[in-house]
Amino acid sequence: MTLDPRTPLGVLGEKALLRHIRARVPAAPGVVVGIGDDAAAVEMAPFALVTTDSLVEGVHFERGSAPPRLVGRKALTVNLSDIAAMGGLARYATVSLCLPAELEVGWVDSLYDGLLGRAAEAGIGIVGGNVTRGRGAIAIDVTLLGDAGRLLLRAGAKPGDRVVVTGRLGASAEGVRLLAEGARLDEEGRLVETGVWTESSADGLVACLRAQLDPRPPLALARSIAERGLARAGMDISDGLSSDLPEICSQSGLTAIVDADAVPVDARAAAFERARGGDPLTLALHGGEDYQLLLAVGPDELPELEDLARVWGIEVSAIGEFVDGEAGEVRLRDAAGERALAPGGHDHFRANPA
Repeated sequence: MTLDPRTPLGVLGEKALLRHIRARVPAAPGVVVGIGDDAAAVEMAPFALVTTDSLVEGVHFERGSAPPRLVGRKALTVNLSDIAAMGGLARYATVSLCLPAELEVGWVDSLYDGLLGRAAEAGIGIVGGNVTRGRGAIAIDVTLLGDAGRLLLRAGAKPGDRVVVTGRLGASAEGVRLLAEGARLDEEGRLVETGVWTESSADGLVACLRAQLDPRPPLALARSIAERGLARAGMDISDGLSSDLPEICSQSGLTAIVDADAVPVDARAAAFERARGGDPLTLALHGGEDYQLLLAVGPDELPELEDLARVWGIEVSAIGEFVDGEAGEVRLRDAAGERALAPGGHDHFRANPA
């Protein structure tokens, strides 16, 4: 039966929605029992990884500015980033949805277009989940299972290790500001509104909006780094460099010193930030949702890591070093000297000091 995409979920009903979703999800290798039973049954290696993350309307996205297909892609991607940051390979996902009754089934279909497309790219199967009625905001919760032969943990950095990041920072945080200024992408990630900016800024707008709405973590590089033992500690940058680096420092019992001039700021984000009178470095340090890798790399391993990153076409930057000192402390060094760098990234339960 073909459903009218304008059908409200309150009219469709839970069982019909589940049947509709189940019909859309393809079978995946290693799935013994998929969607439709009390639990999924899947084949896993003896060493399994499990992570979960949520996207909540009004906190992580706005229905009016984030196309549902891109919301679906991001909901899976943020979990893929966590598995990759530990050196794992993602295998299976479950998706739980909390949806208002007045939401149209077409929105859910577009969400699943994004989920299924991203799952196909990553080679994973969606094997179950749940739907429930909510009283207002949409919530999308993804649990992802993966496996790994060698773990990359937040603990393990040693004095003298280099602080290394992949990619460039700040574009995703700039994307949030551009959305607030009226810039918009469509379901395919094409620019449809420039907001307060002109068409001459189109390339930069697309890059920053996509960084926020459809991030692309370096998944394959992360697994290769772990397999080759090229990093002693690592994590992904989700809350912001200034908030995530203290986690490695704390769990490794060290201090980190970051050279301000070495922090790789996204050039397009920097251009927008300078145009509005802001500081691009602040955006890169505190912005968050970059979904790049943050690593502790020994000096002897750094050249091999740089060669490996070039194979994958990914930039890597050594931005400082780990030293003996107060566990969890990060210090910023620039032309004015050296000072403590307070965490200024995302925190769900406190104001952002940046």
